[in-house]
Amino acid sequence: MATKCKVAVKWGKESFPEVELDPSQPPLVFKSQLFSLTGVPPERQKVLLKGAVLKDDDWGRAAPKNGATIMLMGTAGDPVVVEAPKNAPVFVEDLPEEEQDVLGTKAYGSGLNNLGNTCYMNSTVQCLYSVAGLQDALARFAPAAAGGDPTTKMVVATKELFADLKRGGAPFPPFKFLLSLRERFPQFAQTGQHGEYMQQDAEECFSQVMYSLREKLKEEDGASVIDRLFGIPTATKLVCAESGEEMAETATSYTLKCNIASDTNYLHQGITLGLVEDREKTSAALGRTALFKGSSTLTGLPPYLTVQMMRFYYKADVRQKAKILRKVAFPADLDVYDFCSDALKKELEGPRAAMKEWEDEQVELRKKAPKQQKLSNGSAAAAGGSGDAEMADAAGAGPGSSASAHAGPFTGRYQLSAVLTHKGRSADSGHYVAWVRQADGAWALFDDDQIIPKTQEDVLALSGGGDWHMAYLLMYTAVRAPSAAPKAAAVPAAEAGAEAAPAPEKAAAADADAAAPAPMDT
Repeated sequence: MATKCKVAVKWGKESFPEVELDPSQPPLVFKSQLFSLTGVPPERQKVLLKGAVLKDDDWGRAAPKNGATIMLMGTAGDPVVVEAPKNAPVFVEDLPEEEQDVLGTKAYGSGLNNLGNTCYMNSTVQCLYSVAGLQDALARFAPAAAGGDPTTKMVVATKELFADLKRGGAPFPPFKFLLSLRERFPQFAQTGQHGEYMQQDAEECFSQVMYSLREKLKEEDGASVIDRLFGIPTATKLVCAESGEEMAETATSYTLKCNIASDTNYLHQGITLGLVEDREKTSAALGRTALFKGSSTLTGLPPYLTVQMMRFYYKADVRQKAKILRKVAFPADLDVYDFCSDALKKELEGPRAAMKEWEDEQVELRKKAPKQQKLSNGSAAAAGGSGDAEMADAAGAGPGSSASAHAGPFTGRYQLSAVLTHKGRSADSGHYVAWVRQADGAWALFDDDQIIPKTQEDVLALSGGGDWHMAYLLMYTAVRAPSAAPKAAAVPAAEAGAEAAPAPEKAAAADADAAAPAPMDT
């Protein structure tokens, strides 16, 4: 197997004497390094190795050796907008069995090339791209001026990357997004002892991207789009064990924490632990610092709920973020009602009752379906109709049949929509991938440039307990009460119209598609 080496790169009058090169990686990774050094985009590069032009995916007759000289031709300049990915002809029979369905996944987006330990970024992007409300907000984003500060550049790069993903097709390299990420957050440009880019923590990438989007994506009234889509308002009650003194705090977070203890087996248990904390604060009654016991409740709900599995902790002896491998099961349908404040629980009663009523009606429809099928089968031939179609129409009526039917108030229930997983023993090593639920209800695994169809059973098996991929970030989409469910008038208007998290009227329409789950089996 080829080992890393150092080569000399000559570019016009400039030279770079010791550039780290890994022949085991495709030349495209090396070209991305040259892009960082010179500013010459790969599509403008002409790289000469032993007199031959270097391709993107093949080193030619022999890989470069230590001390080799490589010539680079090409002009730097303003970043070139990455062209829309194009479908390349691929023969299905040439693909591995597991990937033979990938050609039918164009509607799912595109894979992203790994540019040298960038799986943490690729998986983060694929998870964020699954949020329809964020896609819409980025499509509307228009910077005040060309160029701008690093944060604006990064948001523009995210907008363009999402547009490329929406077109679907062959995998492509997210150069512009990567460079803007490293410019805005230099920690993602850290290199190892041999000059190679280091693996990073995907959760840190997720948080920093969200921070940048929060700064720039605004509603017409100036409110943050990220706050509306992901913000989780909380109220914390702090009680001093020594004096009985009480304090109250409010805050907005963007992820729920699932703490993992020795007896944590289920997500619900871990979230409960994450809402309890001890803090040292100044006690006015005691006149000194004292320990306060804190407990938090949710006072509002977002359209998109993110849960972080607290799997990593800093291990001083090895100076790494070590991993907790314990198996913690997570559900496809999450109910956060128990974590809500009393006031929020009261607001949720009406929508939850409406949802329960609709589900009960679906049970009755399914019970009647066999009888209806027998009757319709007897008359279908004469009428030229289809009994199956009539039964499908009857069973399909209701919230699950239309995205707009899910534009109603929150119920406290959420449906799993994306999972970011990690394989390995440390957050700063190993491999990250994304598992995303598609609009048709199917699941797809995004492993850098590969898109592999998966099942919900595959996803729910990512709970840990070994060295296989295990969930690190979970993204859930709100299940809203049907706005026009049968007998909905029985729900008091004040309750039916109450939303768990106040939002502009236009938010409900913008998030309707994102909030619509597949028809639920009862």
